[in-house]
Amino acid sequence: MIFRRALQREFTHAAAAVFVALFAILISTVLIRLLGQAAGGRVPAEAVLALIGYGALAQLPTVLTLTLFIAILVSLSRSYRDSEMVVWFAAGVPLTSWIRPVLTFALPLVVVIGAGSLYLTPWAQQQSSEYRDRLDSRDDTQRVAPGVFRESSGAQRVFFVEIGAGEDGRVRNVFVSEETRDGGLVVIASAEGYMRSDEEGRRFVVLEKGRRYDGRPGTPEYRVMEFERYEVQVEQKPAVSQPSRTRALPTALLLAQGDKRSMGELLGRFGAPLSALLLALLAIPLSFVNPRAGRANGLLIALLTYLVYSNAISVFQGWVAQGRMSFGVGLFLPHLIVLAMLALLFYKRLAVSPFWRARSS
Repeated sequence: MIFRRALQREFTHAAAAVFVALFAILISTVLIRLLGQAAGGRVPAEAVLALIGYGALAQLPTVLTLTLFIAILVSLSRSYRDSEMVVWFAAGVPLTSWIRPVLTFALPLVVVIGAGSLYLTPWAQQQSSEYRDRLDSRDDTQRVAPGVFRESSGAQRVFFVEIGAGEDGRVRNVFVSEETRDGGLVVIASAEGYMRSDEEGRRFVVLEKGRRYDGRPGTPEYRVMEFERYEVQVEQKPAVSQPSRTRALPTALLLAQGDKRSMGELLGRFGAPLSALLLALLAIPLSFVNPRAGRANGLLIALLTYLVYSNAISVFQGWVAQGRMSFGVGLFLPHLIVLAMLALLFYKRLAVSPFWRARSS
């Protein structure tokens, strides 16, 4: 009981610390990417927080898998470094006795990872895709930001507003450049402007105290018109939903479709909890550390093993999606290879005289 309680307590503390660190790294990475898109005008600033939430939820199974693997690995490696493993082994506790407490700690997280991979991740991907579709369906006036040149959705207009809307809803120093269908160019500059809506719900841009220049680039034919009030109706763009990506489709729909791309996506979703469980067990033999040797070698080998394992699942997923491999083979083959590797590592740690040494002698 003392053995199991000590392990469970250490696993929990290590997992909490690792999860906070990994989740902070994930949020920072997503935030940097979205801030770059917001600075380029592809994502509005008010949408960054929602997209960060969807992105974090979509990557939660991966974060939990790494948390489980690293927490067990770090905890057992510390026991080796502090010579606690020697005490347990001398007390008659073999290495296989760590399997039960590791499974007790890992199985609840594996269930959460499986639920997240099958349901939470596709839901977050779908919500993020629908939210981006709504952002893309905005009209051009909603894309304007003060101090930034913004291109319209059709790449025919360029807007610039020096000072954003204040309490009166007016913007100052407005510049609009538009290409006409016949190759001409229209440039409008005004001192201020605002938006208004009529009784039928139609929206209009109203510019005041400005000039309009009509002409064709490369020719001296230009027409200049001064105005006190210039009003243009804003065309409302209907919300057009893009075809859903396979990653955003619900698991039940993928099972119903049954095509190659759906099977490839299902392989990745079913493989997430299996890989988390095998990595938790794999951390037991990989945690071995020689107190007299370097401490970083074992951790680097363990992280390399995780990268190879996760990339192998992605490769098999791609092969199934391309029809080059059946679903059953692609689902179980990488995990069976890791299971064989797990048995070999346990044999290496438990055997007094491994068979490869016996043959060499």
